[in-house]
Amino acid sequence: MRGRQVDYYEVLNVSRGATDEEIKKAYRKLALQYHPDRNPGDRQAEEMFKEINEAYEVLGDPQKRHHYERFGTAGDAGSVFDFGFQGNFDTVFNDLFSDFFGNQRPRQRKGDDLRYHLTIEFEEAVFGGEKEIEIPKEERCSVCNGSRTEPGHEPVVCKHCGGHGQVRQSHGFFTINRTCEYCGGEGRVIKHPCKHCKGKGSVRTKKKLKVKIPPGVDNNTRLKLRGEGMQQLGDTVPGDLFIVLQVKEHAIFERAGDDIIVQVDVGFTLLCLGGEITVPTIEGESALKIPPGTQQGRVFRLKGLGVNKSNGYGRGDQLIYLNIVIPSDLTERQKDLIEELAGEFKDSSPKPRKGFKEKFMEFFE
Repeated sequence: MRGRQVDYYEVLNVSRGATDEEIKKAYRKLALQYHPDRNPGDRQAEEMFKEINEAYEVLGDPQKRHHYERFGTAGDAGSVFDFGFQGNFDTVFNDLFSDFFGNQRPRQRKGDDLRYHLTIEFEEAVFGGEKEIEIPKEERCSVCNGSRTEPGHEPVVCKHCGGHGQVRQSHGFFTINRTCEYCGGEGRVIKHPCKHCKGKGSVRTKKKLKVKIPPGVDNNTRLKLRGEGMQQLGDTVPGDLFIVLQVKEHAIFERAGDDIIVQVDVGFTLLCLGGEITVPTIEGESALKIPPGTQQGRVFRLKGLGVNKSNGYGRGDQLIYLNIVIPSDLTERQKDLIEELAGEFKDSSPKPRKGFKEKFMEFFE
């Protein structure tokens, strides 16, 4: 977005002569349309939301708008958003829309969200369960409460910028505002940093959490733990923690949606004569009857022995595929019996049907 020239009037779909109210109205409409809460996971909508906010930051400020119209740039204006994983927009959105929706709730600044990859067993994905994890995170310093200043002391106003956080520099006809290099744009200088957090305002800790795994989850399922994300200086509420699940492969079972697949090896005599076998299921062993004359490729289905369905109603099935196992080390007697059986099949096999030509020639004989 910053690597190309952006027409902010075109972004907000307003004319250059638009009034402040028309610009605000256009911004509200587009911000509601592309807000991430209405477009979860849509990167294009997220980029558009950042762009319209950048445009409104310039056109919604009379001085920045005048500078933009005169020089074609926004000066030192830029996007106030910095999006990481699962970006947070509450603070700016509430601030800009407070006069539109009514100032019914206090403004909040939410901390950054965190992501944690958790590997679980196949059975845990099917039946659910509970896991304990330990996550590293930055938490607000309990000694200085995030102020970064040693208790009993206060930050002092930066003498270089007078507490504004910016300094003006004149270059001929131009006046440029730059971030104060002495206070980093904060307008205050900490003379006595907190000893516990070394002036950071936060400390790195490890926290143990219990994660409930609902039954029926699959690879890349995301679980949300509210309030277990980051909370640093200026954040009124912590962010959230997103648990991304990865399911281990099972030695016997495979998964296909809500169904579980099992491959079972059988001899060809079982398919010919039929019988009963024991097959593994996710809940233990189960008997399965094989009818005589079962053909290769037939699939047997055990109802309700699959995975919890995503809609919450019932479970899938277990599908059993039979693989014919051909013995590789036959005894002489077994070979003789198979040869004898092959001869029986050959003698009892139906003769090929005569074609039209054979029948036509027989007619004149």
